[in-house]
This record gives sequence, C-alpha cells and structure tokens, in this order.
Amino acid sequence: MSHTLTYQQMGATARGQAHVLFAQTMGYVAATAALFALGAWAGHDLTGGVGIVAFIAAFACLIGMQFAVRRSVPLTVGLLGAFGLLTGLAVAPTVAYYGSMDPQALWQAGGATALFIAGFGAAGYATRRDLAPVARAASGRWWR
Repeated sequence: MSHTLTYQQMGATARGQAHVLFAQTMGYVAATAALFALGAWAGHDLTGGVGIVAFIAAFACLIGMQFAVRRSVPLTVGLLGAFGLLTGLAVAPTVAYYGSMDPQALWQAGGATALFIAGFGAAGYATRRDLAPVARAASGRWWR
C-alpha cells in the first residue's frame, strides 16, 4: 500500500500545484459543459435517430480518450470537447421536447446544474482535506 501525503503535510509548492491542477480540471469541466449546452442548442431540430447516433459517437470519444490519454494531451482534450458537443447533440431532441412543454423546467434544471458544479467546485478548491478517499468511494473503487 503506497503512502500518500495529506494536504496539510504537503509543502507550499505542492499545494500550489494541487490548486493549479484543480483549476485546470474545473476549466475542462466548464468547457465541456459549455460545449454540451452548445450541442443541445444547435441540435434542437434533430430527430431522435440522429440523437442516438450522436450518443454512440460520444461513447466512442470516451473510449478513445482512454487510449489517447497517455499518448497525446491535445488529442485527449479534443476528444473531451467532442464528447461534450456530441452529448449535447444526443440529448437535444429530448431537451427540445421538454422545452416545448415547459421552458421554465429547462431553466431550472440548467441553473441547478450550474450551481451544483460551481458549489462543489468551490468547496473542493477551498477544502484542505485529502479527498482521495471520497474519490475512491464515488468511483466504486472502495475495495482498494
């Protein structure tokens, strides 16, 4: 079992690097969410069949990221962006349907999602605790 340092045991340089990494991660989350929203907006006139194809392509991007992550960071980031856009296109017909029935529900869901991401991102940035056990539990790797 490897020993990892807690946040308090890290030096100032390591804590600064951890904050930079967290900021980059949250930037990727924000960019992916923005591309998702762009895809959902751009694909509001798509049919359900095209949405299914976009969903399969988004899933292929996830699989591609698994292989690209060790070879090329720019390719991995590009695949992440494509995943966000394609996922937005995949759900666009459903979002358009709900929007035609109750537009207020879309604003509420979008606002709640934005607040959730911002709130937990700020909490993660501000905490001084080691969140690795939480990540293991959340990812289902609690047995390691």
